[in-house]
Amino acid sequence: MAVFAISDLHLPLGIDKPMNVFGSRWDNYVDRLRENWQNIVSDNDIVIMPGDISWATYLEDAFKDFDYINGLNGTKIILKGNHDYWWTTMNKLNVFKEKHGFETVNFIHNNCFIAGDLAVCGARGWNIAKDNSPEEDKRLFLREKERMILSLESARQYKPKEIIAAMHYPPVEKNGLNRDFIEIFKEYGVKKCIYGHLHAAAQSFAVQGDVDGVELILVASDYLKFVPKLICV
Repeated sequence: MAVFAISDLHLPLGIDKPMNVFGSRWDNYVDRLRENWQNIVSDNDIVIMPGDISWATYLEDAFKDFDYINGLNGTKIILKGNHDYWWTTMNKLNVFKEKHGFETVNFIHNNCFIAGDLAVCGARGWNIAKDNSPEEDKRLFLREKERMILSLESARQYKPKEIIAAMHYPPVEKNGLNRDFIEIFKEYGVKKCIYGHLHAAAQSFAVQGDVDGVELILVASDYLKFVPKLICV
């Protein structure tokens, strides 16, 4: 079993919102992603997808996007992104996947995914809150830290040998500042954190590599040229 990751697919199959308005790198990306994915991911593998999955506003409008995802190789673990307006309660998400037979799709929200000795945990995250941040940003940032802790706590009972954390937003600011999430990861023994959200010029500010013993990895689809990134085997 290999573990891959890729985020920010921004699939437009259920609505008319082509991504190539954001540049030629997005030309024909749905077909390119499928070809790349099927060439390197097997049905025994796991693919972590931390957010911005579909442009759909409502869950049923995301049917074609999830049908596309379900048809790709491997088991998919999906988290919420800031543009996933279709995201609803875990109960409704699970009813949706069961109704349509999306057996390869799994969702993380205050819970974890266990595969043997591996646990995948995560939370959406939010803009890093500072002393001068708006109170709403402070509230949301605190809530996302609590969601990450809930996810990590849910994994503890399984005593995994390895934990991979997934977030949509970066866990630290550029230059590695404001390390609230890093401190949480260190407490729970997380050695790798994958994240997305950053596009185009913003990717130059991505913090990657070792930060206090936690490896940070940017997996936004356009950054990866629509090739799922191998995280571990």
